[in-house]
Amino acid sequence: MNVRILYLDDDPAIARLVQKTFSRSGHSVTHAEDLERALELLVADKFDAIVLDHYLRNMTGHDVLARLRAEGISLPVVYVTGSNEAEIAVNAIKAGASDYVIKSVGEDFLPLLLSAIEQSVDNARLRAEKARADEEIRLGKERAEALLAEVNHRVANSLALVASLIRLQTANSRSEEVKAELSETQARITAIAGMHRSLYTSHDVSRVDVNIYLANLVGEIASSLASPDRQINLSVEADPISLKSDRAVSVGMIVTELVTNAFKYAYPDTGGDIRVRLKRCSDAQALLTVEDDGIGMSADSLPKGTGLGGRIIKSMAASLGAGLSYAAAAKGTVAHIPIDLEPISLT
Repeated sequence: MNVRILYLDDDPAIARLVQKTFSRSGHSVTHAEDLERALELLVADKFDAIVLDHYLRNMTGHDVLARLRAEGISLPVVYVTGSNEAEIAVNAIKAGASDYVIKSVGEDFLPLLLSAIEQSVDNARLRAEKARADEEIRLGKERAEALLAEVNHRVANSLALVASLIRLQTANSRSEEVKAELSETQARITAIAGMHRSLYTSHDVSRVDVNIYLANLVGEIASSLASPDRQINLSVEADPISLKSDRAVSVGMIVTELVTNAFKYAYPDTGGDIRVRLKRCSDAQALLTVEDDGIGMSADSLPKGTGLGGRIIKSMAASLGAGLSYAAAAKGTVAHIPIDLEPISLT
């Protein structure tokens, strides 16, 4: 390994000795007697390390270190000082020097100095390689996230197209039963599409802000199920909660099924309110509630239609936490779904 060294010392005899000794190891040493000359050489040539003597004309090595940092020069600096000045060397390390060597008249001074230089250069190269690797990882992560966001965007658009085709099919169907089933399928697809749309607009492509997702989802459900015959008011109240995409889509599907059921069965003759709430109970759990003030349901009520919606709700509620339960209410139906909140990694 050839190391290019800038030796800053006002003693030319020491500099010549270092040049002669280090050249035998394949290293090149350029001497500068003062700071201004050193700065000129740093601009004109390229170096791997700087050796800095503490005592210079009109300044100390500490002054030089401060000037180098002010100039944005980050080369490793090996500080050289006298045998009785360990505190000076320690202060130099605190000021940014990478290592220090105690100057002595013994034969071990130059080998120690060379070892300190080579080790400092190796450490600097390792830090530079790590910084480059970290930057490549960061850029790769940004590219992957941009690609994933684009995928979510395209998936959301494709699902929206499928939902539109189902809507057209629903309008052309003559069977009320088929229309009802197609409308429910459309609502389920809309819930999944909304999750992908939330991922596309999120700062984190792996997680969904469920409060925003639910507000958009419930608005779409209200628009798709609105009827001039009945005035049903649908409201959402949700705390800021972030979930992984697979758990968010489970929440969306549950809300879609429960709200759709409430639209269909809670108010058969009149209008009313349907409320969706998502409340954080603790750091580890939240509670999703869908309630209405309608005709209610008995504990042994048989599922209407195919029962697919009920199976979807129970399965997805179980994947989120303790599962679906119905609370006692003076009127209407109150569905509770506890949600276990997974800890968010900071890495």
